[in-house]
Amino acid sequence: MRVLVVNAGSSSLKLRLLDGADALVAQADLDAPRAAVDDGAVHTWVSGTGEGIDAVGHRVVHGGPRFSAATRVDGEVRDELRALTDLAPLHQPKSLAALDAVSRALPDVPAVACFDTAFHATIPAEASTFAIPRTWRERWGVRRYGFHGLSHAYASRRAAEMTGAARVVTCHLGAGASLAAVRDGRALDTTMGFTPLDGLVMATRSGSVDPGALLWLLERACLGTDEMGAALEHESGLLGLAGTADMREVLTRADAGDAEARLAFDVYVHRLRAGIAAMAAALDGVDALVFTGGVGERSAPVRAAAVAGLGFLGVSLDPARNDDTGGDGDISAPAASARTLVVAAREDLEIARQVRYVLR
Repeated sequence: MRVLVVNAGSSSLKLRLLDGADALVAQADLDAPRAAVDDGAVHTWVSGTGEGIDAVGHRVVHGGPRFSAATRVDGEVRDELRALTDLAPLHQPKSLAALDAVSRALPDVPAVACFDTAFHATIPAEASTFAIPRTWRERWGVRRYGFHGLSHAYASRRAAEMTGAARVVTCHLGAGASLAAVRDGRALDTTMGFTPLDGLVMATRSGSVDPGALLWLLERACLGTDEMGAALEHESGLLGLAGTADMREVLTRADAGDAEARLAFDVYVHRLRAGIAAMAAALDGVDALVFTGGVGERSAPVRAAAVAGLGFLGVSLDPARNDDTGGDGDISAPAASARTLVVAAREDLEIARQVRYVLR
């Protein structure tokens, strides 16, 4: 079954066509600013691939409380996905626009929605429940949903294939960043919460902030909710600390003695290291620690700094292996009791796998 994987990002629409053996047949990254998707560009590209698309898999960021697994899209499902826009206002409209554009180009090809939240549906109540009033939880569905689930699912399964590990902590580190605790393929905890703002320090997102501090700013600094939201989403994280959202620039400036860049890196690593330890606690130990995503795969200094404080978990790096990675690999020190891996992010493979499962 040849599957077209559709991944609507913040500024582009990524199209990947995989054959039945998961080999990449064709690919394109189409411009898609904000929630806009160019129907003409989509139709032109799809037409150029020939007649060989058997199914389409769409990455959808938020599945809400209902969608805990990949689901074939029909009119009713489409309407329910639109109703979830309030839970992911920055991501859901783009996913829906891509779904509509590709469906118009391929009206007779089945489409499957694959959710970033679905992998975390197995997280137990003690990890997913916030200590807030019952009415908020029941009426508004405020809970920990978790995100990056497609990446965490693939990375944890790949780690099990590489090492046989049962207890895996996956670190998806990119512009957005989150961790997951996975035992035998099932998620038990994660760092993102009700929205993708929670948890780790990210490129432009704040990660966890004392809610009392935010209330104080709303009340005393007379900030509006729109201004607050824009600041936390687009002006915080590495950008807020160092003036750049690019980890490579942060590292270069930190090495040159820039105090703001050094602070940004140290804050980033402090939160990352603490989060890894928390995920390991949820698993009662760790057999494999996995780094994936743009920063996770490409930044040896981030991996080294994070692991440097985790020796008590049995994690240790081989410096030469850490500095010389390409594709999937084991960068552990020979004597380490827990393995440390770098795994290339392949959400496309995870989506294709889920599509085939649903349609068969």
